[in-house]
Amino acid sequence: MTAGEATTLGTISISPRAIATIACQAATQSYGVVGMAAKNLMNGLVNVLAADPTHGVVVRAESSHIEIDIYIVVEYGTRIATVAHSVANAVKYQVERAIGMSVASVDVHVQDLRISDTD
Repeated sequence: MTAGEATTLGTISISPRAIATIACQAATQSYGVVGMAAKNLMNGLVNVLAADPTHGVVVRAESSHIEIDIYIVVEYGTRIATVAHSVANAVKYQVERAIGMSVASVDVHVQDLRISDTD
């Protein structure tokens, strides 16, 4: 399943992994996000064994639209709804800007809260 478009010179295909990498970068740079979380225990174990730049991102790409699920860890003490809304907007903007296709939805799943070091 790839996102793409046909041009007069050929077809442009963008893999879901590339889209997930862009989405992951946008999410981790958002205020209040301290990390990405695993969708489930199996994905968490896989990430421990091999670092994955798309950890915590699931992309469903159709020919006409893209749907993204982001699993994040939020800083304790921040407004969770505000952080989630900011992440959704940042991911949507960065992906649309990078690949030139519209993103139908960005679903943000807050999996955990983390307290930063007070030292």
